[in-house]
Amino acid sequence: MIFTFCVMAFVLTVILIRSHALGKKLESNEEQIEQLKQEIEAEKQEAEEIEEYGVRIQTREYTEEIAKDKLGLVNEGEIIFKIEDDAGSE
Repeated sequence: MIFTFCVMAFVLTVILIRSHALGKKLESNEEQIEQLKQEIEAEKQEAEEIEEYGVRIQTREYTEEIAKDKLGLVNEGEIIFKIEDDAGSE
């Protein structure tokens, strides 16, 4: 009878320890799932921004903007004023 009781106590202890360990693992996995959901949402938002940018760069206005900013080109009839920096003349 005592032997049966000891075996039962041992089995119960093992079950409780495993249960506790599995509970912690479950909690850790739930946290990881939440983190991955947040990363997925951020990636979806970034994908939307990239798609919007792709549409924007195909417009004539964007092409003209880049041509003016990077290449210094102007439309016919436009005048460019260049302001010199006085900081280097001391």
